[in-house]
Amino acid sequence: MAIDFTFAPEVEEARLRMRSFVEQDVRPTEERLVAEVAGRADWRAELDRLRARARQLELWMPHMPRQWGGAGFGPTALAAVSAEAAASRFGPYIVNCYAPDEGNMHTLLHWGTEEQLERYLRPMCAGTMRSCFAMTEPEVAGSDPTLMRTRAVLDGDTWVINGHKWFISGARGARFAILLARTEDDPEVPQAATTAFIVDMPSDGWEIVRDVETMSGSHNHCEIRITDLRVPDANRLGGRGQGHRLGQSRLGPARLAHCMRWIGQIETALDLMVARATERYSHGSYLSEKQGIQWLVSESAIELYQAKLMVLHAAYRIEHGLPFTTEVSMTKHHVANTLWRVVDRAVQVHGALGYSKDTPLADMLMQARWSRFADGADEIHKWRVAEAVITAYKDHGSTRTATGDLPL
Repeated sequence: MAIDFTFAPEVEEARLRMRSFVEQDVRPTEERLVAEVAGRADWRAELDRLRARARQLELWMPHMPRQWGGAGFGPTALAAVSAEAAASRFGPYIVNCYAPDEGNMHTLLHWGTEEQLERYLRPMCAGTMRSCFAMTEPEVAGSDPTLMRTRAVLDGDTWVINGHKWFISGARGARFAILLARTEDDPEVPQAATTAFIVDMPSDGWEIVRDVETMSGSHNHCEIRITDLRVPDANRLGGRGQGHRLGQSRLGPARLAHCMRWIGQIETALDLMVARATERYSHGSYLSEKQGIQWLVSESAIELYQAKLMVLHAAYRIEHGLPFTTEVSMTKHHVANTLWRVVDRAVQVHGALGYSKDTPLADMLMQARWSRFADGADEIHKWRVAEAVITAYKDHGSTRTATGDLPL
């Protein structure tokens, strides 16, 4: 049989190595730092120690090729180690495989010039430079980049850019931004109106207005005002009018990378749920012996199983050069909603304890809520999936090719 749900020995060994690293070093350090009243310098020293250890264990940048200092894993192997890393919220950062830098690394690798690779990608791979991705605008729907209003006008060999961005994750502390702006007045198709630029920071004309406060607090999701920002044409990333194409090629795999990390969070929440249910005694029995709680556990386990299979299959399609857009949309919708539901159920099983900050569940639930609209809202992905299913039926008289195109 060609279907095999095991990983190659070297991948399985790396997965278990990541699990051991997170369980024995990363998570205990995270718990201690969160519990202590520590200065930022203390946090930085601890995180740098863990990052050095990740390099020693050859877990550094699992998503990048070996020639750039990474582990060289393909998408399916990346799914395995990313889920393990995300069992701790520090994990993805420790191994230098976190948003938005992970997606920006891939974008530079595939679109950057040799000069851009040396100037921006190499220090990112070394862990000495952070970045952000500036696309979303407050005045127009973020799910429709063709409506973008930020404008870039060519003045000699320099672009003059004016506009407004927000929810630009990681903007504070970033050394550069990949910025999308409208450059074409009358393109053949609306998707050919924008161009991508690399913006060095700080730069005159790039103003961080504020860190947008969210329901879970401030997390470096910034509002940016752009006024007569001058960017040399040498900092254009890709061709004129290719910004939408670049953005979509970045966001497709990046959506799946989010799902890989969410798998780790879902599994953590389910483990916490079951641990609480087996330890808490009430009304004559443990919670785990009560049918109402068992239903919460079983529903969560079923949905996690589905999520794992969907992530692996979508990663397989990417790795083998097969069309993957519909599969990634399905996966992103399902895994994001599974994350939300399972963490919510875990809070319910914990009762008041889950609502408190004495467990990680309260923070996990607040963080989980954004997953259902980041990188495409639920409704957009469902719409795109419906389009693919209807098109498949019109073209082939069957919906099979739009439901994973599996051999069954």
